[in-house]
Amino acid sequence: MRLPSYRLTIRARLTLVYGVLFLLAGLTLLVVTYFLLDRTVLQNFTYRLPLPDPGLAEPGTQGARATRVLITGNPAVLSELDKQAAQLREATRLQLLQLGAIALVLVSAVSAGLGWVLAGRLLSPLHRITETARRISTAPAADRGLHERIALTGPHDEIRELADTFDAMLARLDHAFDGQRRFVANASHELRTPLTLNRSLVELAMHRRTASDDVKRLGETLLDINGRHERLIDGLLVLARSENEVVERRPADLADIIDHVVAQGAAAAAEAGVTVAVEAAAAETTGDPVLLERVAQNLIGNGVRHNAPGGWVRAVTRTHGGRAELEVSNTGPVVAAYEVEALFEPFRRGSERTRSDQGVGLGLSIVRAITRAHGGEVAARPREGGGLTVTVSLPT
Repeated sequence: MRLPSYRLTIRARLTLVYGVLFLLAGLTLLVVTYFLLDRTVLQNFTYRLPLPDPGLAEPGTQGARATRVLITGNPAVLSELDKQAAQLREATRLQLLQLGAIALVLVSAVSAGLGWVLAGRLLSPLHRITETARRISTAPAADRGLHERIALTGPHDEIRELADTFDAMLARLDHAFDGQRRFVANASHELRTPLTLNRSLVELAMHRRTASDDVKRLGETLLDINGRHERLIDGLLVLARSENEVVERRPADLADIIDHVVAQGAAAAAEAGVTVAVEAAAAETTGDPVLLERVAQNLIGNGVRHNAPGGWVRAVTRTHGGRAELEVSNTGPVVAAYEVEALFEPFRRGSERTRSDQGVGLGLSIVRAITRAHGGEVAARPREGGGLTVTVSLPT
């Protein structure tokens, strides 16, 4: 088992560097002061005695001569004076080291505190950059939050240059994603017109009295292909629209939405031989009812489409933990756990979901985009025995 590695923050490391450097500088100053004091003052220390009482001097001696006579004539006095001088030098050295060490520790602690405050002030712009990057990286969609800017003010130093570069990168990414959405929407609108015209011409040719059986069969094939292309274009339009955050919200109940969607798809479910069961409890939320209905349509439609004859689809709405939830489960082919996340990517289907009549691979992508646009979350997990369970959670 690998133990987690702990690393000091930059602020702590800067504070540690400040404290260690100041401690080393103070220690060097203390050592230099000790040696200078010892060599220039303590080792050259001399003592002076006041003149002794003339009555104690030998007869016939006066003044300095009397002092010399007294000292030189008494070796014990010289020894005592030398001993006291040595004790004084030793006490001075000890006091210098003790008081210097105490002062060094106190000043080092103060310098470390000041270094902590200074490092925090110097690194505060980096914290602002980090918070902005974190908000963008944790946005529900990849392009959500790219409109944010750091807009750092202050001197034009290295940190300001980093913030300005980051803002320029965000602006380019925002422009690129916005251009991509506009391109998809415009291209989808432009492609709708010729597809509608093709469908009208094919239907007109099929319903002529002179139309042969071959023409009718060819027309049915062309209508199926044209219908798949129309669903693809419609899915792209919904995907481009739903990736924008919903601004205008209206009250909606997931229970009413799921009842309406199941009633609309009852014929398709019966034709596929799939039973659809609903357990609708009140699950009120706010948002775009049309887009929320599309979520339910895609989940129920996927459950019916990617199923087996005699299978079932079960839809449940509820309020749980302050969230409105829609859960759709279905039987069907076995889906590996590692394939689940890929099913939410555009134009991706599972290994057994590749037939052209089983959609265009945008169903779950649209579900995730709409859910995120409403501030919600969507999760899927494989069922034992086959099929999926998809849960949509929306704020109430």
